[in-house]
Amino acid sequence: MVEFSKRVPADGTDAVGAILKAAADPQIISFAGGLPAPELFPVKEMKAAVDKVFDQHGQEAMQYGAAKGVTALRELILKHVAAKEDVHAELDNVLVTTGSEQAIDLVGKAFIDPGDTVLVEQPTYLCALDVFKSYGAHFVGVEMDEEGMKMDSLEAALKANPNTKLIYTVPNFQNPTGRTMAVERRQKLAELAAKYDVYVLEDNPYGEIRFAGKHVPAVKSFDQDDHVLYMSTFSKILAPGFRLGWLVADKKVVDKLTVLKQSADLHTDNLAQFAVAQFFEDNDVDAHVKEISDLYGKRKNLMTDGIKQYFPAGVKYTDPEGGMFLWVEVPGVDDTVELFKKCLKHNVAFVPGDPFFAGDVQPGTFRLNYSNAQEDKIKVGMKQLGDALQEAVK
Repeated sequence: MVEFSKRVPADGTDAVGAILKAAADPQIISFAGGLPAPELFPVKEMKAAVDKVFDQHGQEAMQYGAAKGVTALRELILKHVAAKEDVHAELDNVLVTTGSEQAIDLVGKAFIDPGDTVLVEQPTYLCALDVFKSYGAHFVGVEMDEEGMKMDSLEAALKANPNTKLIYTVPNFQNPTGRTMAVERRQKLAELAAKYDVYVLEDNPYGEIRFAGKHVPAVKSFDQDDHVLYMSTFSKILAPGFRLGWLVADKKVVDKLTVLKQSADLHTDNLAQFAVAQFFEDNDVDAHVKEISDLYGKRKNLMTDGIKQYFPAGVKYTDPEGGMFLWVEVPGVDDTVELFKKCLKHNVAFVPGDPFFAGDVQPGTFRLNYSNAQEDKIKVGMKQLGDALQEAVK
């Protein structure tokens, strides 16, 4: 009998994978995935960038590279986070990762021993929960409201859990809720991290996709004591298939993570790194991001209009100012997975809220994705979803 390590889920099941597989039926209108809109991928421009890379850096791009990443891309990241997030750092503070998921994994591997506490928003990004769980984390969920993680609840959790190793937050257009943390709370979060000597992992994959409201500075911009690890990705503004993420942190943390990365994959794909650096040099990236944001804003509005028109009275939902997701709460539903099955019969799908909770699950919650749904599908799908919910709450 093969005995797997304790990091492998005991039941061997992939509940979310099963949901997404069911939602992939061509007859189903799916709001379940978390995919960017592929029609906005800059294929032509990226092809030109890759051709130029082969002409100018072909041998270097095809050779082994530095674990921290291609220097040109790391320099680009420094300029990018300074301009967009008021985060100022040096080259040694930047690590390129194979997607932002690797950054989460490296941080989990570096900081979490079995039994260590990780404080997370309630609910939070389900794949981060899976990663931290694989290293034996004990989770404590911190209450949220429409302005993000509540700082009084966070400080209470820090006092009650002196073995806390990490605070994980998605402050901009959070996955799964779409909420954005208020600026005052971001400043307080940085202060609490220093006060209790605990690291914050600030995960910001969606921050540039803003279609309403005003930009809010990163938690890292308030960090005076190197307690915030800031991570992001090119997946949402360029292409997820390139698997390019990054982390900006104190040099001693980056050095430790680099050693762990070397044992995982040696380094991130060189060609993709050179190509993205070249793409930024040759193109108006801000205009490209605005095109993405405008489209997602239009699709979000169609989705919230559908909620208002078709959903039962009493249903609550978030109204994000950016990103890719919104969150729905349906009072009176005790089993969200059963609700999902009923909605499949109406040929529409979502991701049930259950796997996003580190602690007690709030029934009747689910996540909807609007970024990867054509406008006509949103209109039809929201009516079908509303019909299913009307039946479920009778």
